[in-house]
Amino acid sequence: MKTLKTLKIKEGLNKPAFPPLPPGEGGGEGVNSINDPLTLTLSRRERELNRSFLKFTMSITTALALCPLSGRSGGPEGGVSPRLVADAVHAVIAADRTVYTQQVINRLHLEEQVIEVSEHWKDDKALPLPSQMLRMGSELVAEQEVGLSYALLSLWPINKQNGAKTKAEKEGLQQVADHPDKNFYTEETLGGQKYLTAVYPDKAVAEACVTCHNNHKDTPKKDFKRGDVMGGVVVRIPLGGS
Repeated sequence: MKTLKTLKIKEGLNKPAFPPLPPGEGGGEGVNSINDPLTLTLSRRERELNRSFLKFTMSITTALALCPLSGRSGGPEGGVSPRLVADAVHAVIAADRTVYTQQVINRLHLEEQVIEVSEHWKDDKALPLPSQMLRMGSELVAEQEVGLSYALLSLWPINKQNGAKTKAEKEGLQQVADHPDKNFYTEETLGGQKYLTAVYPDKAVAEACVTCHNNHKDTPKKDFKRGDVMGGVVVRIPLGGS
C-alpha cells in the first residue's frame, strides 16, 4: 500500500452530525493494518485501541445518562446536575478524540507514514477521520435510547448539515468561537422535550486537524492554525418534565 505525506481527503464529510437533527447514517467498523513488508505495521495494541474507542465512549456516556438527574440544569438537591453530566460526557469525548488524533492519526499517518486516513476509510482500508469516530460513537449512544445526544458542529462546516440548526446551537458556537476558554450552557425545548444544551469549544489539537480542513475542497475557511477553535461539541441532556 502506498503511503501519503498529506491527508487523503476526497469528497466532503457528507453525513449529518446530530442523530436527533436528523439521525446520522452508520459508519462501519474495523481498521485494517498494513500488510506491505516494506512498511511498518500497526501493533496489536494500536489496532485494539482504535477499535475500543467507540465501545468505551458508548459505555461511559450511557452510564452517565442513566444516573438520576435533577429537574433543572442548575442542579438542586435530589439528583445529579445535568450540567455535571454534560461536562463528564464531554470530558470522555474530548479525551478519546485527542488521543486518537495525536497518537493514532498524527503519529501513524503524518509522522511515520504507515497508513492512510480517508473519509472513505472502509473502502480505502484506511483510518477514519477523528470527526467520523465521534459521529459513529454518537450514533451508538443514540441507539441506546437514553435521551442523551452529542455532535460536532461548526460555524464553518465542510458539510452544511453539520452547521447550527437551532438558536441555542448558533449562540453556543458563536460564544465558544469568541471565548475559547468558556463553555456555553442553556435550556431549549425540542419536540416537546426540554434539554440542557451545552456547547464546548473544539480546538485543533494536532496538525492533522488543520491539514484536513484547510485543504478540503469544500471548506469555507482555509486559514485554521493549530489551537484554533474549529467548531463546538454540542451535548444535550434531557431534563425532567416536558
